[in-house]
Amino acid sequence: MAHTVLVVDDDADVRESLRMILEEEGYDVRTAADGAAAVATMTRERPCFVVLDLMMPVMDGWEVSGWMRQEARVSSVPVCVVTATPEWAPADMTVLRKPVDLTELLRLIACHCGHLH
Repeated sequence: MAHTVLVVDDDADVRESLRMILEEEGYDVRTAADGAAAVATMTRERPCFVVLDLMMPVMDGWEVSGWMRQEARVSSVPVCVVTATPEWAPADMTVLRKPVDLTELLRLIACHCGHLH
């Protein structure tokens, strides 16, 4: 789907809040509680944008971004790292510090996926 956003965060409150906000903006949202679930989702469908936490169980954000770089199908999907420790984020990725500036996140997603409202 052209307007699918994948939200990957081990914090259920963060996932659910972002899902609700993005759905209100008209996006189709998938969520994943860890990197392995994110990879499984991206194996089935290609999102237009990924919101990615770094520190998660099973498979962390660094591993997910590394996997994405190796997978031709999703290597060009834009990623925004959302983390409490932005200094640890990969240098080549857009980073937003938690708590997230929703205006900025929505601007980034609209830039890559289109503005729906």
